[in-house]
Amino acid sequence: MANEVKLPRLGQGMEAGTITKWLKSPGEKVEKGEPLFEIDTDKVTQEVESDFAGVLLKITLESGEAPVGETIAYIGKEGEEVAEAADTEEPPDTGAEASAEKPVRAEQREPEREAGRAAAAQAAEAASAGNGSSRSQQVRGTGGRIKASPLARRIARERGVDLAALTGTGPDGRIVAEDVERGAVAKPSAAPPAAVPAGEVESVPLTNIRKTIARRLTAAWQAPVFQLTVSADMTRANELVARNRELNPDVRVTVTDLLAKVCAQALMRHRDVNVQYTEDALLKFPTANVGIAVAAPQGLVVPVVRSVERLSLAEVGAARAAVVGRARENKLTAQDLEGGTFTISNLGMYGIEQFVAVLNPPQAAILAVGATVDTPVARGGAVEVRPMMTMTLTVDHRAVDGADGADFLRTVKQFLEEPALAL
Repeated sequence: MANEVKLPRLGQGMEAGTITKWLKSPGEKVEKGEPLFEIDTDKVTQEVESDFAGVLLKITLESGEAPVGETIAYIGKEGEEVAEAADTEEPPDTGAEASAEKPVRAEQREPEREAGRAAAAQAAEAASAGNGSSRSQQVRGTGGRIKASPLARRIARERGVDLAALTGTGPDGRIVAEDVERGAVAKPSAAPPAAVPAGEVESVPLTNIRKTIARRLTAAWQAPVFQLTVSADMTRANELVARNRELNPDVRVTVTDLLAKVCAQALMRHRDVNVQYTEDALLKFPTANVGIAVAAPQGLVVPVVRSVERLSLAEVGAARAAVVGRARENKLTAQDLEGGTFTISNLGMYGIEQFVAVLNPPQAAILAVGATVDTPVARGGAVEVRPMMTMTLTVDHRAVDGADGADFLRTVKQFLEEPALAL
């Protein structure tokens, strides 16, 4: 019997994914562990390896979004037939929302959505005539619960969208992520924009990652934050980085690596900053998993280097180079982006001297690092020129008090000016 290839769950919280490309065609042989297709989630775009060996018999979803667990292809023996009933077989009803509807193939999905849009137009007419109850019944299941996919519910919750105001275009009127993104389907369409001369404006569709960036940054602005700024003398830090490059020519240690190391050590000393905020509790972590903000081709990503306080400076450099390399090659996995407890954003290489970074929720703090600039400073009654670097710490005030944030940043400054204290 042919093996079903199902859309996998690639990380915590993943509820759906978008297939962008198949790396094998029907009829081709597939080895177990061989890349089979590419999937675009709300965090990464990555290749998915096959769990089976055999021949790719059939692809049921060439491209498009599907929930986790949906059958998207079949792998079996050469010449083996796939039963037609397998395409439309309905999963057992367990009462859970995720199994309320049967899997829908890509070619089936669009007609259903068109029907949903037509129903939306009729619902809008009925609502304007004072008979809006029919539309409400369309999107509600038994017990009055609004029928919506888990991903649609999460996006609606993050954006403050009322699901009851939407009309679903999914199977049986179910609200899907696209409906929330589009807003209220029944809302009267605005007047078309004025014609723009060809060649002046390019419309670039938003990727799932770009939509996620927008959602997360919007959510970050809802947190009550405060900023703390300090400048550190980088004389000894720069000497340490240069010395490490001499001793370990195979690993190019950077200032960002040293920052990650000293921040991790400071987080272990100030555990109240190494936290994540939730509505019910503060999650205090026993280890420092430091995220590094990276400008990747697909957008801003924050891969994580784990347990940095336990690594040598050279090991931090190697781990950082590996995850940043995967980010720039668009080969990050969901695991690369999970579990961060603190983030560093360094724009010094662009000549930026000082900036404020946006919080990376649910983390409680992020450090914005500027360029090292030769600056005249007063030392012992005399003026000296020193390489100074400005850092700004953005802190979620719901999780961290001002004095705790200031104490942490003071420790980071001390460690940078006297790196031996951190190593």
